[in-house]
Amino acid sequence: MTEQEENALKLDNQLCFPLYAAARKVVGLYTPYLKPLGITYTQYLVFMVLWENDGISVNELGKRLFLDNGTLTPLLKKMQADGFLTRTRSTHDERVVIITLTEKGKEMKEKCADVPFSVGGCIRLEREQAEQLYITLYKIINTI
Repeated sequence: MTEQEENALKLDNQLCFPLYAAARKVVGLYTPYLKPLGITYTQYLVFMVLWENDGISVNELGKRLFLDNGTLTPLLKKMQADGFLTRTRSTHDERVVIITLTEKGKEMKEKCADVPFSVGGCIRLEREQAEQLYITLYKIINTI
């Protein structure tokens, strides 16, 4: 094995590892705020999309969250069982499933209102650093 190959296999030389570790740590920061509400971080993401655009298709939701149907279906079934949303077939194309918040799902918005501020205060970056990181992360997402 060459020195270049050897170095390429070192954890400290991987860009993917700090991204992974940072994502896990950031998601972990949400747990103390979301657990008392009875929701997971992924469910919180679904809520945020639906609070902006209620009544969208599962495919649209998946595109917005970068999640496939195999991941979304059990998540949405659980959220429906918990009374947060409904899943109905489109009247225009019955292959399309439309996701709509229930009153309980809409009320969750008020309960989650402080979450971004609470978690944001845990991540100590200057505003400019946070904005640059946001831009960089979306560059990564959009080029993969």
